[in-house]
Amino acid sequence: MARPRTFDESRALEAAMRAFWAKGYEATSTQDLCEATGLGRSSIYNTFASKRDLFRRALERYTEVMNARQAALLEDGSRSGADRIQALFALIIDGEFEVRERGRSIGCLTVNTTVELARYDDPEVAALLERDLARRLGTFRTAVEAGRRDGSITSERGADSLARYLNAVIGGMRVSAQGGADRATLEVVAASALDALTR
Repeated sequence: MARPRTFDESRALEAAMRAFWAKGYEATSTQDLCEATGLGRSSIYNTFASKRDLFRRALERYTEVMNARQAALLEDGSRSGADRIQALFALIIDGEFEVRERGRSIGCLTVNTTVELARYDDPEVAALLERDLARRLGTFRTAVEAGRRDGSITSERGADSLARYLNAVIGGMRVSAQGGADRATLEVVAASALDALTR
């Protein structure tokens, strides 16, 4: 008769996600995962099959949480399109200063994964990252199109181009924060990006 699990799988996944987020896939050892989750090796492997499987599930959880948070701002019909994007920049900047190690941000798990795992052939992770990007670009387009309708976004560039621009700016802000950029620096980048949309 199988012994019932005595741990919260969702909580363990959250803890593993934070471990991978802080250290990256390669640098996170099984021992790191045991310490983060409070589980033994056998419990981890009985539940998640492999480190790679646990990582994929952690990355999926991260993208779901982050996309929901960002979509709540970018699809908020009570704000102008430009105000939605400004609120998103504020959310990103605040997030970069929630977890700092030795004066540096831990960045974004999807950005970190894109950079770290670009040289590996993992179709499942690649597909997950592609779906995540498509969702983000979709919510950026929603805000840009709303801004066009309400007059708060005046750039003549297409909504798709501006969505990709916003994605690149945010990725750059996250990498800059990992490099030690302070809040004032990120705020200047955000303000400059907003100027490009509204002037």
